Amino acid sequence: MNAASRFVERGDVLSWGRVVRRPQRLARPHFADELPALLDDPAATDSLLAIGLRRSYGDSGLNSEGAVIDMTGLDHFIAFDAGTGLLRAEAGVSLSQVLQLVVPKGWFLPTTPGTRFVTLGGAVANDVHGKNHHRAGSMGCHVTRLGLLRGDGERLELSPEENAGLFAATIGGLGLTGVIEWVELKLAKIGSAFLDVEIIPYGSLDEFWALAEESTERFEHTVAWADCMPAGRGRGVFSRANWTYEGDYKAHGDRAWKNMPVDLPGFTLNKLSVSAFNEFYFRAHRWKAGRVRQHYSVFFYPLDAIHNWNRLYGKRGMLQFQCVVPWASARPAMDALMAAIAQSGQASFLTVLKTFGDIASPGLMSFPRPGATLALDFPNRGEETLALMGRLDAITREAGGALYPAKDGRMSREMFRLSFPRWEEFAQAKDPKMNSDFWRRMAA
Repeated sequence: MNAASRFVERGDVLSWGRVVRRPQRLARPHFADELPALLDDPAATDSLLAIGLRRSYGDSGLNSEGAVIDMTGLDHFIAFDAGTGLLRAEAGVSLSQVLQLVVPKGWFLPTTPGTRFVTLGGAVANDVHGKNHHRAGSMGCHVTRLGLLRGDGERLELSPEENAGLFAATIGGLGLTGVIEWVELKLAKIGSAFLDVEIIPYGSLDEFWALAEESTERFEHTVAWADCMPAGRGRGVFSRANWTYEGDYKAHGDRAWKNMPVDLPGFTLNKLSVSAFNEFYFRAHRWKAGRVRQHYSVFFYPLDAIHNWNRLYGKRGMLQFQCVVPWASARPAMDALMAAIAQSGQASFLTVLKTFGDIASPGLMSFPRPGATLALDFPNRGEETLALMGRLDAITREAGGALYPAKDGRMSREMFRLSFPRWEEFAQAKDPKMNSDFWRRMAA
């Protein structure tokens, strides 16, 4: 590498799935005034990509043919109005840091993914969603302004009214419209740090659909764990919750109570072990079914209690599949997806089934849309796993559905373009300086 370069080649910069293993040239600035020089760095001649805590599963957060800027050093809060809930912070601030600041003041994120270890910039770039999509939509619905540094050095402020086209392209734009420097966000008011949660085991997909329908009006947050193994296919555990006014405003701590220090052997997660886990999980939740009060960290972020939980899948890593299918085809499509997974004999114990509402995101490339979504993690078994995911793609395509780039490391170009019919409009707004391994595959 050129001695004058601020970028260092690293072999340990991986996505959360840990399948793609290519060296990355990385720089980690600590102040925004360092960013312009990185745009002109010799290592960035080909392309640049701003990255965060790397919780995307595939290659959308990698740029092996150019360079990456690790934004986690730009983690300063700029302004927070505890009266209105308006927050402005640098893009490298994590959702965890946001919550530690705002929860004691009676505020919460308007929506949140299943991990708090995501940066604000990453949450915007992937337009993340949560268990309350039917009430709140995706993260992009709550962004009021953001700062964007373009590859030519121009700094812009974007909002739904100012530079509106570029704002729409940046929400869900996978970091390809420029470097998101800061984000202004409208938070949600809460009555305490706790939720009243109802846990309901169910025995079939028909029961899931009934629970989902009856819960939409009465509950802000809904989600289900689903069993895709042959012995229990169709059953699951439905959780629904509302914030409670009883309890304090104590924020979480980030000391994980368990750590996965090494990769498990590749054979650990197999059909037998996952079937046994699913049986235990279902029985345990059937035993504790009913109402319970939970701290937000328990309800929203159960896996954050295990540091490096992705190592459970072994050195070969994991591949995640997440689709959304429209209401008109949701029931038969979910039946077909579950059947294909069960017939394959491949194991997924982190299976999430939930529904999306009809609140549209301002983003051109937003993934959530009205219908049902299914997300699964599979241990990487090479061609065997890719063949299964190809079958799941075909079912999704036939149902008129879409895949989620943040969760997918092997989506075909055809599937991407069917999933995001406005991709050509987005491509016009893409910054010529920005690129990723994912976009090279999609745009080639």
